[in-house]
Amino acid sequence: MSENVVHLHMNTDPPADPAPVTTLTVVPDASPARPVPLWVRSGRAVKTAVTHERTRAAARAAARHTSYTFNGGRIVARRAWDGRTGSRYERMIRAAEAAGNNELAEEWEERLQRFRDARHRRRMDLLHSPMEAAKGVAVGAGMSVGVLVGLGVILAISSGQATDVITPLSATIDFIALLIRIVQVVWGPALTIGPFLALLALWAVGRKQQAAPQWALPASVRSGEGEPITPSIVVKALRDLGIAPLKNAIKEMGDAGASMLGPITIAGCGVEVDVTLPSGVATDEVQKRRRKLAENLTRHEHEVFITIPQAARTVRLWIADSGALDEPIGPSPLVTDETMTADYKKGKAPWGQDLRGDAATLSLYQRHLLVTGLSNQGKTAALRALALWLALDRSVQFWIADLKGIGDWAMFDGIAQVLIEGPSDDHVIQATEMVEDAVEEMNRRIEERRRDPSIVFAPLIVVVDEAQLAFMCPVVGDDKRPYGGAKATSRYFMAVRKVHNQGRAVDVLMWQGTQDPTDQNLPKLVREGAHTRASLVLGTESQARMALGDKAVDGGAAPHLLRQGLDKGTLVVASDGITIPAGQASITVRTHFIDDEPAAEIASRAKALRDGVTTLRVVDQGEERDALADVAGVIGDEARLRTNEVLKRLHALDPKVYGDQWTNDRLKALLEEHGEEPKKSHGVMVVHRDHVLRALANRDTDGSASAS
Repeated sequence: MSENVVHLHMNTDPPADPAPVTTLTVVPDASPARPVPLWVRSGRAVKTAVTHERTRAAARAAARHTSYTFNGGRIVARRAWDGRTGSRYERMIRAAEAAGNNELAEEWEERLQRFRDARHRRRMDLLHSPMEAAKGVAVGAGMSVGVLVGLGVILAISSGQATDVITPLSATIDFIALLIRIVQVVWGPALTIGPFLALLALWAVGRKQQAAPQWALPASVRSGEGEPITPSIVVKALRDLGIAPLKNAIKEMGDAGASMLGPITIAGCGVEVDVTLPSGVATDEVQKRRRKLAENLTRHEHEVFITIPQAARTVRLWIADSGALDEPIGPSPLVTDETMTADYKKGKAPWGQDLRGDAATLSLYQRHLLVTGLSNQGKTAALRALALWLALDRSVQFWIADLKGIGDWAMFDGIAQVLIEGPSDDHVIQATEMVEDAVEEMNRRIEERRRDPSIVFAPLIVVVDEAQLAFMCPVVGDDKRPYGGAKATSRYFMAVRKVHNQGRAVDVLMWQGTQDPTDQNLPKLVREGAHTRASLVLGTESQARMALGDKAVDGGAAPHLLRQGLDKGTLVVASDGITIPAGQASITVRTHFIDDEPAAEIASRAKALRDGVTTLRVVDQGEERDALADVAGVIGDEARLRTNEVLKRLHALDPKVYGDQWTNDRLKALLEEHGEEPKKSHGVMVVHRDHVLRALANRDTDGSASAS
């Protein structure tokens, strides 16, 4: 490397400025650059030539065509050997025995015995055929000569020339001599060209079978993008999984490895096939190698699903068409069909599509619901879609606590009797007391059912979205009991447990949505109390087991293998309320996404079906309350309401103002103060709407008169 020399010159001449001036001059070094050694330059040139794409393409082409010829010879030799011997039948017998199918093995053994008998007869016939063949040749030659001589006699009689008798025979001899000369001319070149033609034939056989290493195949074939699934491809993919017993069993089966496979059937946007594994191979060994199996099938990991059917030693593979799962599934029927209604008891909510492209519908009748998954993966949208459908049944009541508080459930204002929106501890307290009120309502219904078993209650759906905030709430109440936690002292935990235990019998149902489940933010007793458990993408298998249960995950459910962000809205569902293929413990559903605007339109249709619902909303805790106006507000459009129901709604409206100190006596005193009081109706104390409105009017009139 050349170096630069830096010289410093001090200018000593007296300048105009008395301060000296220092100048910096850079003088390049005149020494020549050091030459690169020949061996280094040669090595670089060789490396460039060897690693060049053209060189690598040429090497792949040479290896590919050589493999075509060599492996083509192996294929032809194998076919010839199979045709001459009973090895094909023996392979089929070994394959049937490996699959445990003794009846099929006996059938192939009978075929092998028939083949051997026929071959023995042919060989015995060959022992007697030479003499008979010689006799046949002699007789044939004599007859041919006789025919030619007879033809010559006829020709001689016709022409009057005696020499024409041998003309046909002479012409035949000349023709045979011509054929011999042609063979003599062609034989030499044929001996030279023949081997090349044979190699070309073997190459054609190998090329047709793609009998070359994967790395040597052309790029279009090597990628296998969108390659159709065939039995041979599935068998090769299983063989190359790295499971030694499976590989050895397939090797013993030879080409009959496809006998492990059931029929490959079209299933929606993919195909489905059952694989009966040989003895010594467990189903979970295949499950653990899902990614490798998918890549062997030229698919991405998310395009291959492995489930365990009821048959022993069997795995069920569903293999999607390449790229099919990245296509949208279309709008929800709730959006496209404005005449759609719901039936809580007999109907099913249109939730999305399964992997086969069939409609996935879910029954919500008397089923507690849990939807979980990572943040921002579509949990609220999936839960809200079910609530929007059920809102089209006018008999269903909703109490909703949205602990995210960004307006995802705002369209239920006018549908839900209670709507709490906000992420603060105060909102969590409101949600907890709402669930406790649901427990009281459940107990009231149970008591009424005991008195009258024929009574039918309106379904009450208690929804808590972002329920992990409730479990993690650190606030402790005045009674020293924490609102959050997973102990018996936790108010939210115990309220949910009570609803799970007995609410189903009287149609008080708990729906929860929570993210990133752990034992702290989703206790075991709560998650196992849900009849329908659904999970979006999760981070780990342990979280998947928390969300769906061990049975579903052991049966192939794998929400932790979904792609975060790319599989948004895709749920793995374990429930008896949805149609699950026989033998499976779960089903994967791609849910319809209903945006806020169409959700509001669906909610408007639901409101039109109802007589009018006054939604109780949480207000700021410091706001002063007008008790009489609040009583009128909670009664809404109803003609009369039981006093305990009025107190309950007041409590939901503002628990801190209308807490335990608000009793029937205090409500009665409030109304009597304004000239009204509760009355009895059929033996039950009720508050009449007209009486409350009259008290309000009288109060406002009195206030105006006093002011004047």
